[in-house]
Amino acid sequence: MAEVSLTSVEKYYGKFKAVHGIDLQIEDGEFVVLVGPSGCGKSTTLRMIAGLENISGGEVTIGDRVVNDLPPRERNISMVFQNYALYPHMTVRENLGFSLKIANQPESAIDKAVDEAAHILGLDELMDRRPGELSGGQRQRVAMGRAIVRHPDVYLFDEPLSNLDAKLRTQMRVEIKKLHKKVGNTIIYVTHDQVEAMTLADRIVLMKDGHIIQAGTPLELFDAPVDTFVATFIGSPPMNLLNAKISGPSMVLEDGAQLPVPTDAKDLVRDGQDVVLGFRADSLSPVGHGIEETGLKAEVELDVQLTEPLGTETLLFVDFGGKEVQAKMHNPRHVAVGETLTFQLQIDKCHLFDASSGRAIRN
Repeated sequence: MAEVSLTSVEKYYGKFKAVHGIDLQIEDGEFVVLVGPSGCGKSTTLRMIAGLENISGGEVTIGDRVVNDLPPRERNISMVFQNYALYPHMTVRENLGFSLKIANQPESAIDKAVDEAAHILGLDELMDRRPGELSGGQRQRVAMGRAIVRHPDVYLFDEPLSNLDAKLRTQMRVEIKKLHKKVGNTIIYVTHDQVEAMTLADRIVLMKDGHIIQAGTPLELFDAPVDTFVATFIGSPPMNLLNAKISGPSMVLEDGAQLPVPTDAKDLVRDGQDVVLGFRADSLSPVGHGIEETGLKAEVELDVQLTEPLGTETLLFVDFGGKEVQAKMHNPRHVAVGETLTFQLQIDKCHLFDASSGRAIRN
């Protein structure tokens, strides 16, 4: 196992700068997820760590070695791709042991490593099958097993679940979490799916346009986003955002509605300031159908435009502050489209962002 350190790492493709001098320290045994929209630089960063992309500037260290100029085979990493990259003519056993075979490992050592990996991933009954006889989830487990047998310092996962259906993705997230618990190695995982990031990561690194926007635990990014980009990217449904202007102790929304300023933001805003009010769906609920919270609250009458029943709760789409926002009804009842309900907004659970910069306003 090993720490991974990126110091001022840059990547150019011609004149285009894909990664902008990022700094990142990944601890030994940590599960870090790089997440962000397409083109944010997350896969490029992973490929620079792997040695599949040259580094234009900065330094990558794995353990105590600077690996900038080392080929992939000398970095002691294993990589799992989204397309599995299995040899179709080989059995599962042969696929698992192939990298050890070409490294001229003794047959006994190969058999031992293959059997250990197969046991960890529940592949024992599939060893004589070929990839074409396996399901997508089974093929992905074989791809992970092929990575395990090498006993690398670091596992690198590049969107490994993107080709699976929703049910299999959920199952494979559990498998990957179990794998990390069993082997304990450092894992760096790339995905565009924030649900994967939230459920898998010890720490999330959210990227945009080649920059790291925020790094922290899943709850840190969910509860304390540094800007409106993080607020809307992390969380499902995304955070609601409404434009507002500070007027004394109140916030005036675009439709003229007034709400009190959150308690912890009163000394951080000025009269006349343009802000963005952010709140999660959980913080806006019909009276009697919400999660009881302490702190400042406000009641508003809102018309329901659409309902999305989810079983134990229902998402309600309502017009509020001149925009469509999402609210959540716990212990739901039937709600008709067009029905007017009294909602309670948990003001002290809201977030304020500066309207011009998008940055969070907080201590």
